[in-house]
Amino acid sequence: MNIQTKTTLLFTTLTMAVFLVLAATVYYFSNQFTYTDFYKRLELRARISAKFAFELDHISTENLKQLKKDYLEKLPGEESYTIKLLTNGQPQPPLPAKLPLSYLKKIAAAQGATVFHQEKIVHFAGLLYKDETGDFLVIESAVNSYGNEIIQRLGNILVITLVASAALIYTAGLYFSRKTFAPFRYIISKVQIISEGNLHLRLTERQGTDEISELINTFNKMLDRLETAFESQNNFISNASHELRTPLTSIVAEADYALSQERPAEIYRKSLENIVQQAAKLQRLTGGLLSLAQTTFDGKKQRWGKVRADELLFDARENAAAIFSNKITMHLPELPDNDEDICITGNYDLLKIAIGNIILNACKYSGDQPVAVELIIGKKQAVIKVTDKGIGIPADEIRHIYDPFFRASNTSRIEGYGIGMPLSGNIIRMHRGKIAVHSAVGEGTTVTVHLPLG
Repeated sequence: MNIQTKTTLLFTTLTMAVFLVLAATVYYFSNQFTYTDFYKRLELRARISAKFAFELDHISTENLKQLKKDYLEKLPGEESYTIKLLTNGQPQPPLPAKLPLSYLKKIAAAQGATVFHQEKIVHFAGLLYKDETGDFLVIESAVNSYGNEIIQRLGNILVITLVASAALIYTAGLYFSRKTFAPFRYIISKVQIISEGNLHLRLTERQGTDEISELINTFNKMLDRLETAFESQNNFISNASHELRTPLTSIVAEADYALSQERPAEIYRKSLENIVQQAAKLQRLTGGLLSLAQTTFDGKKQRWGKVRADELLFDARENAAAIFSNKITMHLPELPDNDEDICITGNYDLLKIAIGNIILNACKYSGDQPVAVELIIGKKQAVIKVTDKGIGIPADEIRHIYDPFFRASNTSRIEGYGIGMPLSGNIIRMHRGKIAVHSAVGEGTTVTVHLPLG
């Protein structure tokens, strides 16, 4: 059963439950009012009968009947009873068969209050009347045919109304639920035709800020992310294949050249040197790809511990200084005395790779210009700034520096693979940090890394 049908049934059930309670309430109070009114009429007749019988002795029984006929509506099956009580309080026989002795005793015990009783469909109203000649029980009985008929008709009307209302409410609920869930059916139909081959398709956005519009916008944003991820993956595979193919082709070509015929030892030596050079290049490239792939996970399998931020920077600077001749200056103002206040929770090797890549890039793309490294310790985070005065990055290309194998348009003369910054970005993200790059062509680049302390 789909949600649309469930919603319709739930709406119908709840509405009918309210209607049923309302109908039952109307029926109950109508029934109570009908019988209360009928008993009052019986009581009135009983008291009138008592007054005519004992207080107006000059009016005959025939006159009493005539007055009741003229001024009181005759009730169906109406009968009057007058029973004298003996000195011992017992009703004087013979007693009417319709009147149970227990009821007569209740009337006598009520001392003038009206006592009601029902035998099947016949209703009784009786009271005790004290006269000079003795005590008498005055009883009026009748059948509430008119009231029963009203209640029966009311019950039939309520049942018919409930059935008709149920059908109408279900039909209306089904119609409105179809209208309500129409956008969901549209979303389902559109999403079903979207696959990896047509991720460019999008759902038609709606005007407004309701939940449907928000859902459509969320789907479209998700599709944007998926499309970007697929394109990045395709570009990664394409670029990786190209980068790996280049040194492999050189190695194979050099080996074929060396083996094609007998050559002097010096030629073999040069060929082997070229093969070693290309193999080393291939080794660095595959190592970078492996590290990049490993840092795309959440890092839970890495060994984490306390890493001193200042020691991390000194170690990263030493590695860069062993490769490049740039002057790398360190600026560490006002470091805390407590070691715990300068520690980062993370993996030392990964953090060293991330910061080391940033410093290496600063040295590589700034020629012999000096590189400045600064560490600022705040209350909750460590801020690392690496500043160079190199070639800079074009403004419209900065957003691509975290894409694997991307290299700025002004770096063609400098050897590189475009893996360092994506790898550093992944490591910083793994450590719940942030990285920002500010650069201007011909002026230099500043890379700022924020890492949480503790």
